[in-house]
Amino acid sequence: MSLYSKQDKLNKLILKYNSCLIAFSGGVDSAFLLKVASDLLPRNSLLAVTANSPTYPKEELVYARKVARLLEVRHRIIRTEEDKDRRFRANPAERCYYCKLELFGKLKKIAAVHKLKYVLDASNASDKFDFRPGSRAKEELGICSPLAKAGFTKEDIRRASRALGLPTADKPSLACLASRIPYGTEITPSILAQINKGEVFLREQGFKQVRLRHYNGLCRIEVGKDEIPRLLAKRSLLVDKLKKLGYNYVTVDLQGYRTGSLNEVIK
Repeated sequence: MSLYSKQDKLNKLILKYNSCLIAFSGGVDSAFLLKVASDLLPRNSLLAVTANSPTYPKEELVYARKVARLLEVRHRIIRTEEDKDRRFRANPAERCYYCKLELFGKLKKIAAVHKLKYVLDASNASDKFDFRPGSRAKEELGICSPLAKAGFTKEDIRRASRALGLPTADKPSLACLASRIPYGTEITPSILAQINKGEVFLREQGFKQVRLRHYNGLCRIEVGKDEIPRLLAKRSLLVDKLKKLGYNYVTVDLQGYRTGSLNEVIK
């Protein structure tokens, strides 16, 4: 299916969901979905909601605010508390299920208060190739995924975003900080803070797509394959900083960045 056909299908879906709340992270996918919806729907029929979560960097919250202002949409920020759920903290393979239950449950209540008929998320067609237990929560709560339904892949979304002039078109992909922690290792505020500080430092060094996988005293750095030589050239600086953050061993993944690498052990 051509990108034009997918866009036409998406537009029709959005018009069908003519009164909706969009789960808005400020990332590539949700920004594109919000832009399309804001172009098609009246302002009072659309609300973007961003979760202020302990598992997401605060910089992303600031960025989401900027994008919402740019698109001139109604925007709310809510606090989610998945970290208070012992099932989530235990970090089983279905961890994302408990996180999405918390998020989508709150979004459904907010939608009801604002008399909005649908809750939309920005899952896309590329997501089906990874392990996504959060999809079960989405199905149970009746959350709609128009990008996936219209057949948009991640690359389609980037291409369409560039055509629309969105600042998110080439924004690096981001997943919650809990996804850096191997299943079975308890998720704690100190570990999340340690990972976040390490990733902020790596981005400050100019690396675009970054993951700092956490294994207690060891970290595994993932950057784009083309950035690995530059990463190795900075090894003394990186080792010094990451050891100060509490890592005894600093390693580099020679396969480079890829989504869902922690899921490789369960496939």
